Amino acid sequence: MHVETQGSGAPLLLIHGWGMHGGMWGGVAERLAEHFRVLAVDLPGHGFSAVSGEWGVGSGEWGVASREWEVGCSHLASHFPLPTPYLLLDVIVDELSAQFDEPLAVCGWSLGGQIALRWALRHPQQISRLALVASTPCFVRRTGWECGMSEETLAEFAAALQQDYALTLRRFLALQVRGSERERELLVALRSALASRGEPDLDALQAGLDILRDCDLRNELPGIRQPALVIGGERDTLTPPQASHYLAAQLPDARLVEIGGAAHAPFLSHPDEFMKHLTGFLYE
Repeated sequence: MHVETQGSGAPLLLIHGWGMHGGMWGGVAERLAEHFRVLAVDLPGHGFSAVSGEWGVGSGEWGVASREWEVGCSHLASHFPLPTPYLLLDVIVDELSAQFDEPLAVCGWSLGGQIALRWALRHPQQISRLALVASTPCFVRRTGWECGMSEETLAEFAAALQQDYALTLRRFLALQVRGSERERELLVALRSALASRGEPDLDALQAGLDILRDCDLRNELPGIRQPALVIGGERDTLTPPQASHYLAAQLPDARLVEIGGAAHAPFLSHPDEFMKHLTGFLYE
């Protein structure tokens, strides 16, 4: 995976959300680098990171539901008896874990938050602190869980991705800033930032949607013992404030910050407030 490093001091890893890349953190990463050694990763198939051939999905084809994927991941299943939806998530987590040989503070945005949560469970000795930005333990609505997107809506989104890749990505960017203060300005900035590293791999995007559709980490939250900061946007329509409240309440050592006027990208819409809360938490 491609990782960009700037600054010095204690390491802080930034994990982006679905369809994005490490450059999306923009000016916030530069400001954080005044205090920490900031590591911004491009997840597989995003930005400058290729899809790894070692995962048993050669030629760039993720093939999550295929027999090739099952064979490629059979060694993982033999060591970690996990439900099928977690196989891909854990492959990404293990790939990240293998790149770092020291404890890290990890800041995950949206899908990056789910990756960070699973990492904290799977390799707890590596994660010193967690910052979870616009994150949820369960993206899709289920029985007893009304804080998510309907599975039908997500399926329609996945189908649209196959039909018109570029248009679907543009619509997703618009959803991230919908309702936010400075919405139009933020949308222009998001589009420019995303284009700076080219388009993400279509199969990687579909694999990310599979993670969002299938993974439900609610029952695992009490086992995550690291100090955590949950940062949510008051106007977030993708991961609503109720999900942030639940996440903070279920983690054993967590606090919640809700940023007024922010939607799904509070670090872009309200960078000063975001910086104040995140640096205060990391310096504790």
